[in-house]
Amino acid sequence: MRVNELFYSIQGESSHAGRPCAFIRLTGCNLRCSYCDTEYAFEAGMEMTVPEIVEAVGEYPTRLVLVTGGEPMLQPGIHELLAALLDRGRSVLLETGGQVSLAGVDPRVHKIVDFKCPSSGMTGHNDYGNVRCLTMRDEVKFVVGDRPDFDWACARIREHDLPARVSAVHFSPVYGLLPLDRLAAWVLGCGLEVRLGLQLHKIIWPGVPRGV
Repeated sequence: MRVNELFYSIQGESSHAGRPCAFIRLTGCNLRCSYCDTEYAFEAGMEMTVPEIVEAVGEYPTRLVLVTGGEPMLQPGIHELLAALLDRGRSVLLETGGQVSLAGVDPRVHKIVDFKCPSSGMTGHNDYGNVRCLTMRDEVKFVVGDRPDFDWACARIREHDLPARVSAVHFSPVYGLLPLDRLAAWVLGCGLEVRLGLQLHKIIWPGVPRGV
């Protein structure tokens, strides 16, 4: 597998925010979101076997592991990696854009699906068939850049009845573009069972572009 970086840090997003976590960032993505903050993961990386990856993250003092990207579902060895981590007793989070089928993902994995809002320029790639693959172990995230994004996301939440399907639905602002208090006001007024999501790592380590 092609690995962009391995590191140990605080999980910054999702319902696991604030927890120490081992991060596996895989190389490659088929999307080009307007606000992408991980363009460095599009191509750069090192070739590692699944056992090498599992051994490397096993050195970190945590059971929580996040597999992210790029888009981790594009790598042929993704299912082998997830199974190997789970079999080692890890609690595994999978962060995905939701444009690749999740039908074969091990049911023990906690999926975090980031469906793309219109300002990303990538809305047409969303595969809503993946909603059928979601359970109460999983979460959905919408990264919001403006009010049209927010209204669009609310419509998708209602259309797919997401609060009844997953454990949490998050709204996160495009970092540096949408003020937190404005998004908080929209969340308070929408009447949906959703959460305001903050990127804790960007608050703790502002200006640091890569994993710490």
